[in-house]
Amino acid sequence: MAHSCPSLRQRSLVDTSFLIRTGDDSPVAAVALHDGHDLRAEVCAAMRLGNQERLREEDPFTARWTEVVETRLIVRRSRFEVDLNRPRERAVYRTPEDAWGLHVWRATPSPSMVTASLAQYDAFYAEAGRSLAHMRNRWGRFIVLDFHSYNHRRDGPTASPADWATHPEVNVGTSNMDRRRWAPVVEAALSHLRSAAFMGRTLDVRENVKFTGGHFSQWIHNTFPAHGCAIAIEFRKSFMDEWSGTPDVAHLEAIRRVLAGLVPELEKALKGVGD
Repeated sequence: MAHSCPSLRQRSLVDTSFLIRTGDDSPVAAVALHDGHDLRAEVCAAMRLGNQERLREEDPFTARWTEVVETRLIVRRSRFEVDLNRPRERAVYRTPEDAWGLHVWRATPSPSMVTASLAQYDAFYAEAGRSLAHMRNRWGRFIVLDFHSYNHRRDGPTASPADWATHPEVNVGTSNMDRRRWAPVVEAALSHLRSAAFMGRTLDVRENVKFTGGHFSQWIHNTFPAHGCAIAIEFRKSFMDEWSGTPDVAHLEAIRRVLAGLVPELEKALKGVGD
């Protein structure tokens, strides 16, 4: 599918690539690393993928869920411009192997384009570090909810969905942390997500089945080893048509309510983490 590109005169520096709001209401923050769909003009002009193809691999609507807390980190740029959940040296996809076999570019990105994309990477991590340091100073310990989503109909819009035995509705990724240290927080998260009322039923929630957590959560645990707990929460895209991009608004809102109820449970659990 074709795509339209912004004007080359449009501002395309780091000030438009992400939004970080830091509050003092709670030791819980929320992040939507892959919600963004925007591209800089030069990146758009070089890109072979169309809007719909990009959207299918992005995590649309996850920014809505960050609204359950005051401290929010939302990325506006597409992961196809720079992927903030990968190590810096792999943050710009260069080959199909970097991007699930997709041919992203018309031609290999120029060094100057890569440099500009990585400037956004550096700026985001610098600002995220400042925001989370503020939380550490304010609360002592903090929790980051790292929201993502994943496809389960990769064989096409009319094909059967993937086997749910290996594709949980909610995957909680915890491999990047000291699981024993943060056990009160993780167990509280799993307990709430599994028991909360959800559209007349409960959610299928499993730990480290489909995904175990990415670079961002690893960076938090490396940077704030005694103070920060990052939990990667990945929702199967049952809340939308992953081929058309159309959301099920009621489903999205039901997820938001579950997450809103999760926050006070995590705040209580955080007090049980030992030194």
